[in-house]
Amino acid sequence: EPDRRLMLSALALVQDLDDTFKDSRMEDVWLVDFYAPWCGYCKKLEPIWQEVGAELTRSGSPVRVGKMDGTAYSGVASEFGVRGYPTIKLLKGELAYNYKGPRTKDDIIEFANRVAGPAVRSLPSRQMFEHVLKRHSVLFLYVGGESPLKEKYTEVASELIVCTYFFSASEDVLPESVALHELPSVVVFKDGTYFTYDEYEDGSLSSWVNRERFQSYLPIDGFTLYELGETGKLVAIAVTDERDPTERTALSVCTQCFCNDQKSSLMLSCRDFQFGHMEGNDYINSLIMGEVSVPSIIILNTSNEQYFVPAEPVEDLEQLLRFFSSVLDGSAPAFGGDGFFQRIKRVAYDARSTIMSVFRSSPLLGCFLFGLPLGVISLMCYGICMAESDDDTELMKRDGFTDEEEEEGEEEEQQRLTAGAEGEEDEDAEKIEQKSPTEKKVD
Repeated sequence: EPDRRLMLSALALVQDLDDTFKDSRMEDVWLVDFYAPWCGYCKKLEPIWQEVGAELTRSGSPVRVGKMDGTAYSGVASEFGVRGYPTIKLLKGELAYNYKGPRTKDDIIEFANRVAGPAVRSLPSRQMFEHVLKRHSVLFLYVGGESPLKEKYTEVASELIVCTYFFSASEDVLPESVALHELPSVVVFKDGTYFTYDEYEDGSLSSWVNRERFQSYLPIDGFTLYELGETGKLVAIAVTDERDPTERTALSVCTQCFCNDQKSSLMLSCRDFQFGHMEGNDYINSLIMGEVSVPSIIILNTSNEQYFVPAEPVEDLEQLLRFFSSVLDGSAPAFGGDGFFQRIKRVAYDARSTIMSVFRSSPLLGCFLFGLPLGVISLMCYGICMAESDDDTELMKRDGFTDEEEEEGEEEEQQRLTAGAEGEEDEDAEKIEQKSPTEKKVD
């Protein structure tokens, strides 16, 4: 009974929305799940969504939680740019922010609290700065007073608040170990150090923030790799099997590369590369449609789907740096790509992988799924062929019988013609005999 009351109270905290929502939503900040009743992923998200509603209400968050059947109110869903299900959006005034992270309660709540607040949060004291720095692995900070740079920083924060936090502070808030050459400045704190934005070297502030919003080295999975693709960096991955300690050579070398930030060549690599490691090679194999040994290093260019692998196993830092340099200067051979033949290969590979996975998981189901359509197609082909044969026979009957009957008919016709000719000769002979001697003499 208590569990039932708890579930009912949670349901009450998530509002079912209809087409009147678009007229009343401007009054509050809304976190909305657009779903479809037939969607399996939507059904899996449902209990998590109830927990999100209960937690945000319990914590006193200003964010209201709702859900809308996108198939029943397709017009409203289209207005908010819903392309698939489930789609999670935070609606704040005229702005609509898409959620692209893992569908877990904690991640969704963190997203809601971050985006619902101000785009740029102020840090009034050094104590507050140190507290925030401990909580965030990557921290963007504007230092200085009012300026065009601050206006630009606020615009970028409004756009990328879905990805990370943005803060501002005066110079006296920073510890003495942080030395800025000029003010105002935009600084990112990560990996135990900090970098200052330089418009001439780093390009636009938006692209710089997008590149630097990750730690230099992190565990990588499919979702993280998709996010890293938006940074524009090459992704260097150490493919490892951590269950076997003897296979950690590549991981150790890659770790040395980004940790040893005393060398300028490595710092240059950190500007161009995003480092990480991935356990096992199954995902990478499916990505490149090939086989990657474990352990190994692979570099992915997510912009054109090319990848690079070293010609020989990497065993020390010097070899790794040489490999990175060859990728940057274009001397390393590139594999894969997004050309026409690669796309055809991708379709064939995905189809083969799907069929193999079905047969591996359930052979009987695989036989049913693929055997039944093949059987139906075979029967259809057989029926079409037999129908054509029957049509030809019917046509021949309509025109004058089968081949044998046609031959018999020709023989009978020939016999009739022969008989007719003989009959005419007999008639002529009879006429001649019936003529008088005078007529015969005339003839």
